[in-house]
Order: sequence, then C-alpha cells, then structure tokens
Amino acid sequence: MFCSSLLAAVLLATSFVSAAPLKTRQAAGVPKVVVAHHIVGLTAAFTVDDWLSDIKAAQANGIDGFALNVGNDPFTTTQTENAFQAAEQLNSGFKLFFSFDMSSFPCQSADGAATLRSLTLQFASRPNQLTVDGKAFVSTFAGEACSFGQSDVPTGWRTQYTQHPETTGKVHFVPSFFIDPATFNTFSGVMDGDFNFNSGWPIDLHVAQAPALLPGVDLNNVVGTGGDVALQKFIGSFDTDNQHITNLASVANSAQTYMAAVAPWFFTHFGADTFNKNFIFDGDEHLWVTRWENVIANRDKVSLVEIVTWNDFGESHYIGPQHGQLPVGSDAWVDGMDHSGFLALTNYFATQFKTGTAPAIEKDLLVMYARPHPRDAKPADPVGAPTDFQLFQDKMWAVVLATADGQLTLTDGGANTQTFPVTAGVNKLSLPIAAGGIMHGTLTRAGATVVDLKPDFTFNPNPAAFNYNAFTASATSA
Repeated sequence: MFCSSLLAAVLLATSFVSAAPLKTRQAAGVPKVVVAHHIVGLTAAFTVDDWLSDIKAAQANGIDGFALNVGNDPFTTTQTENAFQAAEQLNSGFKLFFSFDMSSFPCQSADGAATLRSLTLQFASRPNQLTVDGKAFVSTFAGEACSFGQSDVPTGWRTQYTQHPETTGKVHFVPSFFIDPATFNTFSGVMDGDFNFNSGWPIDLHVAQAPALLPGVDLNNVVGTGGDVALQKFIGSFDTDNQHITNLASVANSAQTYMAAVAPWFFTHFGADTFNKNFIFDGDEHLWVTRWENVIANRDKVSLVEIVTWNDFGESHYIGPQHGQLPVGSDAWVDGMDHSGFLALTNYFATQFKTGTAPAIEKDLLVMYARPHPRDAKPADPVGAPTDFQLFQDKMWAVVLATADGQLTLTDGGANTQTFPVTAGVNKLSLPIAAGGIMHGTLTRAGATVVDLKPDFTFNPNPAAFNYNAFTASATSA
C-alpha cells in the first residue's frame, strides 16, 4: 500500500498555521493551504519522534499539513494516532486529514464504508484535523469503483459515507476519483470538492503518441531544434485542472473545493515478480517549478495544493527525507538519490501560492538535478527499460532563486560549459551533460562567487541497472 499513483496511471502571505479553518473556494479572503501526500503504509515502525521529524521538516518548508494516505494495514490506526500526537505535541497548527487509499480498502459491501466512518469519526474532533466550516476534511485515492453494496457508486458513497446518519454534516469530502470529469454531476451529495491527483504530471504524454502530440519533434534531437519548446506545452500544464474545475461546478450543492496536485518527478521500476510497474512520466523542462508557477497563476481557482508526494519512494516523487520503510527492491533507485533540492524550493512557491505575492529572497539558492546515467544506457537489467524513457533528455537542470542579477556558469566538467545571465527572482536553466560528466554550478555577482555547488555526482555511462530517478543538490549564499 505504498504506490498510490499506479492505479491513477492505469485508470486514466499568511501561513495556514495561523489562519482560520478553511472556507469554500468562492468565499472572499480564503486562506490557501499546501499539504503533502504522506504514505502511511511506509511508516509501520514510526515512532512519535519520527512523525515529529517529518512534520518539522515539512512545516519549515512552507507545508501546512499531511494528507495521511492510509489503507487496509494493521498499523493504520496506530500510526494515525502517532501522527496526531506529534502534531498536538508541536502545537504549531500543522493539519492532518485522511486520504483513504481505496485501492487498498475493501469497498464492495457496507462493512467497508463502516470502516471508513469509524476512522473518520475517531480523529475528526482532534485539534489538528483539517476542517472546512467545522467539518472534517477527507480525501481519497481512487474510490470510483466503490459501491459499498448499493446499486451504484454515487449511491454507495452518499448513503454509506457522506450522508450516512453517523457522518452526515460532519465531513467535507474531496475525493480523487479517476473518472471522466463530465460525470461529476452524478455525484451530488457526495463531492464537496475534487482532488485532481494526476494533475502534477504530463500523464498523457507518451512516446507512442509523440508523432501526433509533438509533430516534427525528434525525441533523439530535442535540444536546440525547438523540441524543448514543444515539450513545454505539456509540462506543468493547467489544462486538466480547468476540465475538473468546470465540471465540478455542475455538482449540485457542492462547495466546489478544488485541490490541485504538484509533483517533482516520476519513475518506478518493479519487475513482473513484484509490483510489475516500470514506467516514467516526463519530469524534464523544470516540471517542479513550472507546475507551481501555473498553479500560482490560477490560484483564484484553487483552494488547496497537495504535493505528490512526501515519501512515495517507490515512484520517485518524494520530496521528504528517506526514512521509514522502502518498498522491497526500490532501494536500487532510491538509495543515494536525495530529493532535498526539490524540498528546498518548496517554501518559496508554497508561500507565493498562499499569499499571492512572491516572497523576498533573502539568500541566493541554487538547485541542480539530473538523472544518474544517460537516457540510452543499456545495462544488463532483467526488468528492462521503463516505458516512455525516450521522453527524457540528457541534461542537468538548474533553478536559481536570486537576490539580485548575476551570472550562473554550468559545466559538466568537459565540453559542455555555458554562462547564463541571472535576474533577481526565479531562473530556470539547463545544460547538456555527457556520459562521464559531472554537475557543477557557480553563481557569481560583480565578479565574486556567491554560490559554488559541485555535488558528488557522475553521469555514469555504464550503470548496472536502469535508474531514471533524479539526483538533486542545493546550496545557498552565506
């Protein structure tokens, strides 16, 4: 119960800590909220101190709460209790809410809904439960096939959960149902809002569709041919959000609370002998930053942003530190692949989303990232190359949050070296990286070096196995 996004892929300036409870999206002065999807299924051995560590790290980087992705695990209640205890102990206003993993919970009989109601009510009155107008905020991963023994799915959710005598008037329900948004109108009495789980990635961009989606683009020769510009149309796009928001408005009596996703990366590499998942979504063209920018540009339509994810290591879209369990076998592409660079950028964009104003940059920040080996490497890997790996480019990616104008020099230690002008604010830059190359970035201003970042990294031409995860590094000025 760790790889939440598999089912999705197959089926198609005020911090919140001091704000009033969330109101509906249309209300004036609604505080914006940023949460991170936390896979509780990977926390079997967590103590309260482990939860304290995660909450402190998240809150220090502009994250207001965790969506507790829980499933049918024997430790679900214990670890939820530990998470709430940690949040209460900190007394910092950090919020928690359930994201029920309906690919894990049984949901074809009324008993399944009784389990969800029991969990909801057990924690609904805790002080750190995220609420909307006094109601417990609850989300899901999937659930579009759950009838709970009723005649159809909307009736099942309505009669057995949202409008059941035990929970009616007590839940603000914002599920992620993987359905055609045009059918949202059948969920009256169910959907108070919608979480568009897949909106953080360009999930419709596949190699098989590239000739139609990217006419004239050669995926083997993207750099310098205009192909990168064509790709940028898909990276971080708000198109599916608009579809969801438009159709959410057709749900009778819905509060229309819309929750968008942001995600930094995606790669998973499980063979047929385990979870049989081996594919990528394109994370190049500065997906993490571009998606944030597009959500911020449309912030009047969005109540909450959910980061996907804090700790889904098996799918490589984590931004939190590696601790707790790893899905069996995923250490091959997770160990040594630090994502703290993605986390380092989060506070800036989360703050801008919540306040509507870009925060002052007090220290220069340089973040660099790359995959650990060339796109077309051919290791003796029995699992084989992941589907759609050809979308990736052999580049290092750099983001500079600059206090003032300057210059950034990027080099792979060989023939690829370039100096770019940097302006105050956000700068997105990239440089090709050759096999055997390194990542080295130097930010200068008025002839002086202000940041010099050269992580322990080599673009390995002969990897032992396929690894399309991202290695990130970051540094700030003094």
